Amino acid sequence: MINYDGRTFRSADPETANGAGLGPIGHYHQNGERVWAEFAGGAVAKGALVGTCTPDGSLTLAYCQLLQDGQVVAGRCTSTPQVLNDGRIRLREQWWRFDHACSCGVSYIEEVALKDDG
Repeated sequence: MINYDGRTFRSADPETANGAGLGPIGHYHQNGERVWAEFAGGAVAKGALVGTCTPDGSLTLAYCQLLQDGQVVAGRCTSTPQVLNDGRIRLREQWWRFDHACSCGVSYIEEVALKDDG
């Protein structure tokens, strides 16, 4: 089972990036099957998510975020993990927004590599 506690992820989605192309960074926590995170950066002023983790590492989450332009966005997503060759995790996020258009899509986030100080 993947444990998300203490892991940091960055969005690669252009929709949430700033002018320099940097997306929000999320700091994940886990206790048993419960998972939650705080994220900010890029076009996102502040965001949070909460949900559950299955034994295969898949996540079922609800999220909300305040964008830099003042827009509030909320929805749910199912994230499927892929372990990369270097051991980091990439999450494929299938999301559905709670908006009038019932927006949906797929985005990806990748675990930020730890810096080697040695």
